[in-house]
Amino acid sequence: MITMSLREEIGLLLFGLLVLAIYGLEFIRLIGYLVVRIRQGSWRAIRLTRFDLALHAVAVTGILCLLYGYFVEPRWIDVSRMTLHTAKLKGAGFRIVQISDLHCDRTARNEERVVRIINGLKPDIVVATGDFLNDVAGLPRLRETLSRLEAPLGRFAVTGNFEAFHWTDLDVLAGSGFRVLEQETVVVTKGADALAITGMGFVRSDSPRESIHGFTEDRYDVFLFHTPDLVEDFAGRGIDLYLCGHTHGGQVTLPWYGSLITFSKFGKKYESGMYRVGDTVLYVNRGLGLEPRPAPQVRFLARPEIAVFDILPEKRL
Repeated sequence: MITMSLREEIGLLLFGLLVLAIYGLEFIRLIGYLVVRIRQGSWRAIRLTRFDLALHAVAVTGILCLLYGYFVEPRWIDVSRMTLHTAKLKGAGFRIVQISDLHCDRTARNEERVVRIINGLKPDIVVATGDFLNDVAGLPRLRETLSRLEAPLGRFAVTGNFEAFHWTDLDVLAGSGFRVLEQETVVVTKGADALAITGMGFVRSDSPRESIHGFTEDRYDVFLFHTPDLVEDFAGRGIDLYLCGHTHGGQVTLPWYGSLITFSKFGKKYESGMYRVGDTVLYVNRGLGLEPRPAPQVRFLARPEIAVFDILPEKRL
């Protein structure tokens, strides 16, 4: 079970109280206007103060944001592109496309667009970092979507907390064409250059686990895990690029504050995007889907994401 940190619980509580206060006051004001209309027989008897106007503007803005978060942003995929240079490659470059947190459900959402976008990017490798399914009714669509992704050097995946907690008796990725990595390393080559991908299925960060081996100093190493929670433990082990998801970028974020909830042990420290942790580059993908109901089926300022990494030889002067 993934739980919220104390800070996240407090932040969510304060946000909920603020929303309740705004719409509670708005309701009281509207009832007051109705009483005045009944008593005076005219809407002209109502006098609006600056506070009233500000309250109405905030309330209307909130409703518009909710409509945007429900109808627009969950289907507006952002393609994030990063170029990383390394002395560990001499001539060839590798393009890795990462997807995460598809959360396929009873009804289709982004699956068809995902196939079209990814195949248009011409990746060498596609990786998927867990939480594939919300409802078993979405399983055929999930497998069909993943099976259509094209990557000549391989498609690799690791399990997320949904697979670990909800789908333990179901081989979610069977027939998808993705190789599920469980504490194993695969080396892919292009010409004389090699790149290694190591994956580990989801475990809680405080759970006993075996050490991960296979990283080397003379080869570019990519590590796949569902959450950012292991990055500070693993950053000094020769990992060049650590790819994960899980946070959804908060799924709902506030301007200047960011995510309200990440369900990560680090809270907001690694909520989304790229970070440098020692010698390791960490990328936290916002994912493509939504938490299942009863969670709100919205995204706000946290668009669904496909991440593209061009791993290239170091520039020569």
